[in-house]
Amino acid sequence: MKITLPIVGFFLFALLLAGCNQNESSQPPQNEETTQQESEAERDINSITVRPELINRLKIGQPSLVDLADRIQVPSRVQVDEERTAKIGSYVTGRIINLFIVLGDYVKEGDRLARITSPELTQSQLAYLRAQSRVVVTQKAAERARHLLAADVIPLAEVERRQSELEIAQAELGAASDQLRLFGMSHAELKELSKKGKILPWLDIKATREGYVIERNVIVGQVVQPSDPLFQVADLSSVWVVGDVPEQIARDVRLGQHVQIDVPAIGSIGRDGVIIFVSDIVNRVTRTVMTRVLVENRDRKLKPDMLANMHITDPQHKTLVVPEAAVVRELNQDYVFLAKSDDHFERVPVELGPEVANFRPVLSGLTVDQHIVIEGAYHLDSERKLAELE
Repeated sequence: MKITLPIVGFFLFALLLAGCNQNESSQPPQNEETTQQESEAERDINSITVRPELINRLKIGQPSLVDLADRIQVPSRVQVDEERTAKIGSYVTGRIINLFIVLGDYVKEGDRLARITSPELTQSQLAYLRAQSRVVVTQKAAERARHLLAADVIPLAEVERRQSELEIAQAELGAASDQLRLFGMSHAELKELSKKGKILPWLDIKATREGYVIERNVIVGQVVQPSDPLFQVADLSSVWVVGDVPEQIARDVRLGQHVQIDVPAIGSIGRDGVIIFVSDIVNRVTRTVMTRVLVENRDRKLKPDMLANMHITDPQHKTLVVPEAAVVRELNQDYVFLAKSDDHFERVPVELGPEVANFRPVLSGLTVDQHIVIEGAYHLDSERKLAELE
């Protein structure tokens, strides 16, 4: 009896140890079974078997390849058409004694803008009158010399000398006349100066082109110099819209291409424009290419420095798309329903691009040969949510 009890105790301990090992070894299969059930439950959330009456409201189809053109939106701004504008100043240093226009006035080429007095103008007119008198004197002297040469009174050298003096006087008159024209004197004013010999005490600054006065940087009594821009006159019947196109897109931008211009300040009506310039260099800081668009502005609603959006359409290319009606969205994720059978469907996540003409470009998640719900996806998703609640 003393030997038997320890042996029986040993066998009992061995049986207990084997039972514990068996329980521990059977635990992982139970965890795997639980994980598998949870995965099946998750899959069931995206699966739905529909009632027969709902099937008739669904339309099955496939993603399609279509010729699609992307529209690129480029922030831009309205600018004055530099080919239809002019900065006008004075050609002489002087004092403004009168102004004939105000900001916003419409002027034609040759209209008076301001009146200026200048000592330079007076000196140039005196030089012109002196040169004119010298021409008259030397011309008469040359004519007398020719008559005397015919009478064999003076030598030929004297005639040539007087003819040379006449040519020099004519050149000086031409230079004085050009100087006055550069100062802004018209042909009629020069003719009057030549005829009457009366020096004009002032000179009118005139418009060099037709348009609206969009800048006036002068007041009466101000002393101005030729380097001072006094007025800016612009024809606003057409304007420029300038934007910076990203360098990755610039390869598709070409001269003569039509683009749509939207200006939020004047409403949602888009305007047609034509690309007239694409820069040959890339901005190192912004990695963009400056693009200029010409836009008609007969109603003058587009004003310089207005903010605008330039919509550039890419060349068409084959793109896999799905109808907008086939897409449902939840938690910022797009989904479509794959048709597994006639009445069984599965919701799958997809990555889609922005809507273009009621279609969504497929970036990933679908292939052209898969069958999906293209109409009724919203009703199908509502049915799936009801089944999930149950």
